[in-house]
Amino acid sequence: PFCTVMSSVVAPEKPTSNTMGPKEVGTHLRHTVELILVKEQNGVQFTSTTLVTPTPTQTNPSGEEERETWGKKIDFLLSVIGFAVDLANVWRFPYLCYKNGGGAFLVPYLFFMVIAGMPLFYMELALGQYNREGAAGVWKICPIFKGVGFTVILISLYVGFYYNVIISWAMFYLFSSFTGELPWVHCNNTWNSPNCSDWADNGSVSDIYKATPAQEYFERAVLHIQDSNGIGDLGRPRWQLTSCLAVVIILLYFSLWKGVKTSGKVVWITATMPYVVLTVLLLRGVTLPGAIDGIKAYLSVDFLRLCDAKVWIEAATQICFSLGVGFGVLIAFSSYNKFSNNCYRDAIITSSINSLTSFFSGFVVFSFLGYMSQKHNVALDKVARDGAGLVFVIYPEAIATLPGSSIWAVIFFIMLLTLGIDSAMGGMESVITGLIDEFKFLHKHRELFTLFIVVSTFLISLFCVTNGGMYVFTLLDHFAAGTSILFGVLIEAIGIAWFYGVDRFSDDIEEMIGHRPGRYWRLCWKFVSPCFLLRLAYAITPETEHHLVDNGEVRQFTVRVNSIILYGNLYGSTVL
Repeated sequence: PFCTVMSSVVAPEKPTSNTMGPKEVGTHLRHTVELILVKEQNGVQFTSTTLVTPTPTQTNPSGEEERETWGKKIDFLLSVIGFAVDLANVWRFPYLCYKNGGGAFLVPYLFFMVIAGMPLFYMELALGQYNREGAAGVWKICPIFKGVGFTVILISLYVGFYYNVIISWAMFYLFSSFTGELPWVHCNNTWNSPNCSDWADNGSVSDIYKATPAQEYFERAVLHIQDSNGIGDLGRPRWQLTSCLAVVIILLYFSLWKGVKTSGKVVWITATMPYVVLTVLLLRGVTLPGAIDGIKAYLSVDFLRLCDAKVWIEAATQICFSLGVGFGVLIAFSSYNKFSNNCYRDAIITSSINSLTSFFSGFVVFSFLGYMSQKHNVALDKVARDGAGLVFVIYPEAIATLPGSSIWAVIFFIMLLTLGIDSAMGGMESVITGLIDEFKFLHKHRELFTLFIVVSTFLISLFCVTNGGMYVFTLLDHFAAGTSILFGVLIEAIGIAWFYGVDRFSDDIEEMIGHRPGRYWRLCWKFVSPCFLLRLAYAITPETEHHLVDNGEVRQFTVRVNSIILYGNLYGSTVL
């Protein structure tokens, strides 16, 4: 008896209609049938058939290792939800809803979500899952647009320079909350100025320079704005904020260094914790006096506000930025999906959860704002703010008046940390995946490359934790991801719909999930979404600067860096 491989003896089968093409061979586990001659007896050859299935780490025909995938489907969903649901869902959407007609604001918000938000979200998930590469590598389908991929990677890196600083603020507040009496309650601290008062009604001229203890704690104890004369006088990094920033960077590194194997586990905490805390805060908030009045103001319907074009513009802007399209994160996350994953269903689920979270957080925010309004006997619009002023001034001040205030403060700032961490993880993953997929030699050195990225981000972010760091932060916030993201997504949509082709893109989706996108989605990709993005770019740019839009040189904000402009930017921030 003897054994010999029959690969040269047995004739190959003729290909059938179900034969897998090159794409399937490159993306699915391949099966090899080995026919082995066992022995020859009486002129008859006996063979045995062995089915060999390669392991997930086996190399493909090009010599590269198979791409890793999410451990569980829920890991991917939580990662996408954790990225999309960020600080803006808490400090931006509720205020927009309140000032733009209450419940009536949901009309333009949902309209733009259906015609633009969901189609673009779906497009990015499908693009990443089919091509199984990061934001730059996916453009092998149309190489002339590869620059768009590097653009969104650069924007994600740019945003990380200051977004991590916000998380470090939250961590600073968290550490400060472990005390018997919260430090932003009284005006008798070393950092307080003579202008500090228990409550400042800035509506009167005589009190225009007054500030609450919570406001001065943020400006003078955390940021130390008073120790800087402007952007030309930054000073050295504050060791307290630097330490908090270092902790944030360490958390990010150990969440990302092994890829989706580690980040997919971290989001089980960071993506779910905010919902637990929001629910707890809502149950506490609705028991406070004045809470119902605040919620009524939040939900009050004023359909006449829909006649104002600004309401529609703000709804469109909120949809575009809150879903997180254009940062390369959705492409990076979906590239680790299994090829046959139903990305259509994922797009509907995750984008809907994002919007519902924004709406739900409004009840939490306005229950406390209503309480503050009644407690200080002022109109609700005196306490209603958006941006950093809401979560670092108004909300801490409200919490400080509750029994067991330190416990509530710890709970609240843990929520802010988890909201920020998983969004920062998404931005970093976009950069890391995008570059290591483009430069293949980095695959074997992911841990070192991740360390290089997070350390580089930390070093740049140090400019934002100096005495004058708020000036740098304001500039980054206003210019990092505004109109540039809109143009990036616009070119991305045009590249897919008009150059690669909607029909070919629909064929790719059918190959993955078994059916083609409906006519509605194809029309949105080809006509509606590009028009939406282009009109939105014009809408948020002054008319005198529309020629800059045509040239791709958009100056969305004119910033005069001084304390007055800084104050307005600080409490009207639109950090994503």
